Amino acid sequence: MLYRHFPLKIKNKITIPNALSFYRILAFPVILVLALEGHERAFALLIVINLITDVLDGLLARMLKQQTEFGARLDSIADIGTYFLVFLGIWLFKRDDFAPHILSFSVFIGLLFIALGLSVIKFGRFPSLHLYSWKIGGYIQGFFFFLLFTVGFQTVFYFFMISWGILAFIEHIVIQLIIPEMRSNAKGLYWVLRERKNKDDPE
Repeated sequence: MLYRHFPLKIKNKITIPNALSFYRILAFPVILVLALEGHERAFALLIVINLITDVLDGLLARMLKQQTEFGARLDSIADIGTYFLVFLGIWLFKRDDFAPHILSFSVFIGLLFIALGLSVIKFGRFPSLHLYSWKIGGYIQGFFFFLLFTVGFQTVFYFFMISWGILAFIEHIVIQLIIPEMRSNAKGLYWVLRERKNKDDPE
């Protein structure tokens, strides 16, 4: 009953997808401590839950038509936290598996940080473009990390994940160089260029 009396702006932010993003943010310090204390199984379990909720919040936002600018930003912050935790977990628990692939993985991480850093420098905040390539890449990466912490390192799937991720990060960087301001749900470079062309050449 109390929910009815909330202002409309607050009601729009209290959604199931946003609650899942909030969960990932609140779980961050817990998972961080587990990683630093060396509790690999508990860390892996909560990381898997994080990855599942990451998939669910996007699906539910579209199904329930609850996609908002606030939700996109919240999801991006939660995603960055999950990325950090996964990389930390790899360093603490799985670095021997990644040692033969350090060059490709370094390129992957480097492009990710460039994409994030460029947004902060140019727009003053973390990106929230949610490109199709980035979303699909997130699902691929999530499945790879799930396999990594449950079954083990999968070499062929690793190279598929890395290749897709590198291309998605490059697209993300190019779009940020083109657009004048940060936006949400930009879809991809094709749509950004088409929109720009329509603005330049209105019929």
